[in-house]
Amino acid sequence: MSKVAIIGSGFVGATSAFTLALSGTVTDIVLVDLNKDKAIGDALDISHGIPLIQPVNVYAGDYKDIEGSDVVVVTAGAAQKPGETRLDLVKKNTSIFKSMIPELLKYNDKAIYLIVTNPVDILTYVTYKIAKLPWGRVFGSGTVLDSSRFRYLLSKHCNIDPRNVHGRIIGEHGDTEFAAWSITNISGITFNEYCNLCGQACNTNFREEVENEVVNAAYKIIDKKGATYYAVAVAVRRIVECIIRDENSILTVSSPLNGQYGVRDVSLSLPSIVGKNGVARILDLPLADYEVEKFRRSASVMADVIKQLDI
Repeated sequence: MSKVAIIGSGFVGATSAFTLALSGTVTDIVLVDLNKDKAIGDALDISHGIPLIQPVNVYAGDYKDIEGSDVVVVTAGAAQKPGETRLDLVKKNTSIFKSMIPELLKYNDKAIYLIVTNPVDILTYVTYKIAKLPWGRVFGSGTVLDSSRFRYLLSKHCNIDPRNVHGRIIGEHGDTEFAAWSITNISGITFNEYCNLCGQACNTNFREEVENEVVNAAYKIIDKKGATYYAVAVAVRRIVECIIRDENSILTVSSPLNGQYGVRDVSLSLPSIVGKNGVARILDLPLADYEVEKFRRSASVMADVIKQLDI
């Protein structure tokens, strides 16, 4: 048996439950939301398709029903309102997490806690400090989605299968994130070398355009349809699969740092090995000097926010 609890049955939580149900990876999915009717409705909606897929038990529950879950996926939190600053939102969600996380731990302190609520890097660090669980058992979805966006854009540019594109967006899941071009490759061929083979324009302007498109992707989608939830739900599914199957796969999840590139006391995304115990370790890759500086700048922005929180 493998059980996943999803805290928050909003767009991201409900869609994550749907993608996990389709995956065939888990046997039980419990949706928990303060709006119990919403969770019940989502669970029923998904359950009505179960005869057409692999068997899975999807139901709505309360905090007590997360007991026995292998993974607790946290998507709950306040959404940013018009005119509200990012710091206001951070403080509001930090307050929510300070009351919610201890309640979750009452019923399950053995699970892996995957944080998805934004700003994910800050709330991952907040959860880590509150929960006091062993390092690796609390981490965030980080830039798994951003890295997927990056790979997709490069695949379209190069007219190549996106599964052959290996590239990472690292740092904050947000405005200070950046592409680690120095470790980007197409099936083992460095990106610089592949540019000479594909005949496309891969100059500095192109790279800046790609990074800007990744950074602004969520803003663009929100402007068009109000929210993002499909692709992030696929990212959640992928992370959960790595845990349940003990894959030891490399994903750019967000973890509390302990000295990587000289950074401590913040959570940021770096390529990390993910398996049954959560994050096994962060890979200390040979980034270019300018990339290390960008990473430290991203860390500085996160540290400035954390200093203003009561945790």
